[in-house]
Amino acid sequence: MTAPTAVHARAGVREWAGLVVLAFAVLLIAIDATVLDVALPFISADLAPSSPQLLWIIDVYSFVLAGLLVTMGSLGDRIGRRRLLLIGAAGFGLASLLAAFAVSPMMLIAARALQGIAGATLMPATLGLIRAIFADARQRVTAIAVWSAMAGGGAAVGPLVGGWLLEHFWWGSVFLVNIPLMLVLIVLGPMLIPESRDPNPGRFDIPSALLSMATMLPIVYAIKETAAHGPSITLAMIGLVGIGAGVAFAQRQRILEQPMIDLRLFRRPRFRTAVGTDFLSVFALAGVLFFGAQYLQLVLGNSPLQAGLLMLPGTATSVLASLLGAWLLRRYRVGAVLAGAVALSAIGAAIMLGTSADSGAGVFVVGFVLIGAGVGIALTTTSNLVVSSVPTARAGAASAVAETAYELGTASGVAILGSIVMGVFRRGLDTGALTSAQAGAAETLGGAHAVAAELADPAPFVESMQHTFVSGMHVAAAITVVVLVIAAISAARLR
Repeated sequence: MTAPTAVHARAGVREWAGLVVLAFAVLLIAIDATVLDVALPFISADLAPSSPQLLWIIDVYSFVLAGLLVTMGSLGDRIGRRRLLLIGAAGFGLASLLAAFAVSPMMLIAARALQGIAGATLMPATLGLIRAIFADARQRVTAIAVWSAMAGGGAAVGPLVGGWLLEHFWWGSVFLVNIPLMLVLIVLGPMLIPESRDPNPGRFDIPSALLSMATMLPIVYAIKETAAHGPSITLAMIGLVGIGAGVAFAQRQRILEQPMIDLRLFRRPRFRTAVGTDFLSVFALAGVLFFGAQYLQLVLGNSPLQAGLLMLPGTATSVLASLLGAWLLRRYRVGAVLAGAVALSAIGAAIMLGTSADSGAGVFVVGFVLIGAGVGIALTTTSNLVVSSVPTARAGAASAVAETAYELGTASGVAILGSIVMGVFRRGLDTGALTSAQAGAAETLGGAHAVAAELADPAPFVESMQHTFVSGMHVAAAITVVVLVIAAISAARLR
């Protein structure tokens, strides 16, 4: 006798309305990862951060978020994902208020760190809730495509939102926009989103939580500082501390009856490749957004709003491609879809090698469109692979692994590719006509732009500034192409 086929209830109007609320939460978190890209010149002028402080203002949000995602994903499985979502929304709004009125670089860095803590409660809850709400596999792929569109599109639309706000208000306004939307989430969430948790979660393992943070934070710090200032024995030791904590974390997960992360998932090629591709795709997107926003404004002379509009085609393409990913996955082999998406992003990065200080923005726009399209399809594919690999009860923890890769990719893209661009810029910039104070102020592109305004004959310095920055972009783009080609070859093997 043939066993009956399991029938999963299909989602109705309330469930899809709940998805809209979750999508807004993801959109805001993703926007905050990149919204400051166009605001960097204004922050530099107002708060006068050093070059390392400027990178920390961007990086610390994603670094803290990445360090806490695994812990918060496991916590959400235990106390309820909706409850954690609402707590995170309140915390995110308060941290945004603090960031908006920061009066020093360190105050802004601290506020961004608090945003990262709150964001870590939101991200695994959203994808875990989607896994619980949409039991039907076909509907779930569509819901994940919407989630991916908001995650990828939000990261890309950040500069546009920031550009519009900076045209009308001061730089702190890029944070205030979060508050009304978080209030909407707090009000509508309990009405539209059902609670979801692991019915048999076991106890929350505090040593595992501490070890996960002790793993992520030293490693990402060592990566960032090495990229910015070069290798050193101190940074190597810090990195080894993180690796040691990671080994201890892995060993503890193997002996626990109910581990925070089931490491056996990494034995599955689909899960392993999905997490790795997540990291590399977002690494490329975040790096391009970091140097692209500065290129459009300070090299080509566009206003913040104009820069955001020039990024709009890539933003729109990323959103549409995320939705297209659901259609592609129903018709083609997952490995072919994922490899094709990453290869498309690699082609876009290669086109960036054709940018220059003397031409218009056309080459950049075309390259960014292809990168956005590839990343959009890739995020839908990898997110679906991850949440489909575990039962609903463990969706939060599994989602946290993928989102850790996403956030770490964002932070590493800014830290590594951004530091490469700025390293080439600092070494190649002609400071012969500057005083020592001016040369120190010209460590960043925004600082160099301000110094140029003080010179009697700024033309030679401006030319050096623009061409040297573009040279740094080319080096970063070439590295991105190599990384993405390797990722595409790996993804092509999936069945």
